[in-house]
Amino acid sequence: MKHQFHPSILRAYDVRGIAGDTLNPIDAYHLGRLFATKIYQESGRCRICVGLDGRLSSPRMEEELVKGLMASGAEVIRVGLGPSPMLYFSVRELKADGGVMVTGSHNPGHHNGLKFSRATAPFYGEDIQDFQLRLREGDVRQASGSVSFEDVQETYVETLASVLAGRDLPFSVAWDPGSGAAGEVVEALIEQLPGGHVAINTVIDGTFPAHHPDPSVAENLAQLIETVQANQCDIGLAFDGDGDRIGAVDASGRILWGDQIMLLLAQDLLKKHPGAAIIGDVKCSQVVFEGIEKAGGRAIIYKTGHSLIKHKMKEESALFAGEMSGHIFFADEYFGYDDGIYAGVRLLRAIADSGKSFKDMIDAIPETFSTLEHRVPCESDKAEALVSNIKQMIHGRPGHSVLDIDGIRVTTPDGWWLVRASNTQPVIVWRAEGKSKEALERLEDEVRGLLEEGCSV
Repeated sequence: MKHQFHPSILRAYDVRGIAGDTLNPIDAYHLGRLFATKIYQESGRCRICVGLDGRLSSPRMEEELVKGLMASGAEVIRVGLGPSPMLYFSVRELKADGGVMVTGSHNPGHHNGLKFSRATAPFYGEDIQDFQLRLREGDVRQASGSVSFEDVQETYVETLASVLAGRDLPFSVAWDPGSGAAGEVVEALIEQLPGGHVAINTVIDGTFPAHHPDPSVAENLAQLIETVQANQCDIGLAFDGDGDRIGAVDASGRILWGDQIMLLLAQDLLKKHPGAAIIGDVKCSQVVFEGIEKAGGRAIIYKTGHSLIKHKMKEESALFAGEMSGHIFFADEYFGYDDGIYAGVRLLRAIADSGKSFKDMIDAIPETFSTLEHRVPCESDKAEALVSNIKQMIHGRPGHSVLDIDGIRVTTPDGWWLVRASNTQPVIVWRAEGKSKEALERLEDEVRGLLEEGCSV
């Protein structure tokens, strides 16, 4: 099979590219063949669920993906348009051996990608990097497959709604799936939930006419804040383009970032599971890890990346995990994958069970002074070298404690800062959190100085 993937599309956790440029339907066909071959070699079976988001390029990508899967003997089950977590749900519900989601997630509208998953383990790293080698060596199964369609949306929505079964919600909620793939699910879900609900941008539209579907960026929450305040809602929930990440705002329009959502959910979970292991990625606030320990949990700092987090959850038997970006993973009462919508209904339940207002719950989170993520363009090979240079430069610096599981996270008397190479883009990512405004300024000055000096080494 003579085909060459663009060198930029095989990423650490998935396949991503510019539709019609670096990533084309023919790539989806060959990726389908390779994935089906790999799953069959591992399990002797090849039952694969396939889903897609609402991007304009997704239907054609999905069509060629299905052809490729079938050409290597897969029994393909198409579950149709919907969020990534519905695809993950279908793999379990339909007892499949794996799944593929065609989605560009929160990337620009002209981008697209494919997320792969096994039934019992993540599919990432070397699994994805091996695709080009397998293709070059002709390690591709030739067999006739089949295709069918299963509508799992109703069962998925019922599972989400069951979280609030038997409870009243004495508050109102605004929802914004951002014209992304979670729109129809949100519409169906709020019909089954107690409490008052208003939803915007539920029509799935790959041009994202209202705003970009990334709730980790403040400007993308502006319309939700307006909706919350115009309708006197108590909370607003937002999701990214494929529904696996969550953002939230309170009645005053205050934004609750992913790690803060994680802390509220962790505190609620620990009432039922004292001592539970809970994982947060290296970008999360120190307040989160201290809050987990204070609530009786075992806090674990780990690498950023949804596939890496899922793997670590199994290793630690963790019931819960989260990332600064808004990926939230529940293995308590759920299946351990990242599902922004499920996290949303668990948050509503936590608020209802607390007897407090959402505002009061947020007020109880200790105040810090922090930056959001700074992203500095840097080629991937140079980014790793820069991080290594900075690590050497601060070695032995008084008052600096270094954690180097993913880039370098440095704790000082002023707070902490993080510098790491992104696994998904050619950038250096850094952020800092200080105990005061002045402390944050000192941390920012230190990081900027190190980045400048590190580039010249």
